[in-house]
Amino acid sequence: MSVDPTLLDDLEWRGLIAHSTDLDALRDELSAGSVKFYVGFDPTAPSLHMGHLVQILTARRLQLAGHTPYALVGGATGSIGDPKESGERVMNSLETVGEWTARVRAQIEPFLSFEGENAATMVNNYDWTASMSAIDFLRDVGKHFPVNRMLARDVVKSRLESGISFTEFAYVLLQSNDFLTLFREHEVRLQFGGSDQWGNLTAGVDLIRRSLGGKAHAIATPLLTKSDGTKYGKTEGGALWLDPELLSPYAFYQFWLNVEDEKVGELLRVFTFLSRAEIEELEEQTREKPFLRAGQKTLAEQVTTLVHGAEETERIKAASAALFGGGDMHALSADTLGAALREAGSASYDKSEPTPDIVALLVLSGLASSNGEARRTIKEGGAYLNNQRIEDPEFVPSEVDLIGGSWLVLRRGKKKFAGVEAR
Repeated sequence: MSVDPTLLDDLEWRGLIAHSTDLDALRDELSAGSVKFYVGFDPTAPSLHMGHLVQILTARRLQLAGHTPYALVGGATGSIGDPKESGERVMNSLETVGEWTARVRAQIEPFLSFEGENAATMVNNYDWTASMSAIDFLRDVGKHFPVNRMLARDVVKSRLESGISFTEFAYVLLQSNDFLTLFREHEVRLQFGGSDQWGNLTAGVDLIRRSLGGKAHAIATPLLTKSDGTKYGKTEGGALWLDPELLSPYAFYQFWLNVEDEKVGELLRVFTFLSRAEIEELEEQTREKPFLRAGQKTLAEQVTTLVHGAEETERIKAASAALFGGGDMHALSADTLGAALREAGSASYDKSEPTPDIVALLVLSGLASSNGEARRTIKEGGAYLNNQRIEDPEFVPSEVDLIGGSWLVLRRGKKKFAGVEAR
């Protein structure tokens, strides 16, 4: 099938190639026809996160350019876990890993096409690893790994003093065997992953060369960091999960909306499918009129739509507008509104007790530090309930004011808002 010869140029412009084995040779192969490639995901948690999204979207770029993806969910490798510098991983039960494998597969599938000439294939390395005997593994894989080279790996060196189990030490053999198996049985010739996986990627390339005399390729995407050098991918509540049960779509949207101006262009390149001209235009707008936040708004909308869908993105945008006085509160989904208010800060009161008045609600929500401050806010015209200005300090909300049957939205001035939930 026809392929896009500009693929590597685009990946390089987007900053998606941090390391490569032989970029010129890979360019020749990618230009000659559809190349089978794979990227792996270990189910060491019930959801993928922002770092995994880089790999998923890179796989999608390769498939759109005419190449054939193999998405590997590691039921075998996920049972062990790649070694971490911080210490030994806690191994999860095979039942838990199996459940997480299914969840991770379901998260990957919407991003790839499983039809057409270059249809994607989902594989699980447990299928070829579980039946392999220890003798076969040591003879066919282990004999190709010099221990001195394994000891030289950065993550291993960092753990030698504190200790590293043979299980984690040998993880690289399992991942390398995956590449060997896919190369031998499916003619997969390219593997990619994050730059923290570079040692594992090149080990697979070496194993193919040593055991079969074959030629394979590897590329690695960069680790994304904030302007201060710390890792991206964290919110105040933890990882930037893709699963809406672990991180609300509203919180996900807000993360992208609040990225630094200096990083907007980089993140637009990595996480969106906008053209070079569109991204450069947004970068220019961010430089010249940063207060408009054009880049951040586009980034948040594009990535949230990719992960959670266009309808959810529109609900989030409507909620954001309404919270700042730009829409009808009662038209909002209670779930979306609740997620937004919990993210901003919320309190609650017992539904079976008398409903607090507006003064008590302002204090309860944290928008006022005392009854006196709450009364002054009301007197000065700065208190709002569900976007309606409240001028009577004795006002008590009624049942009809509860959005979705449970939420009151309080605002002080133009920008400070909070939710109070009737439970």
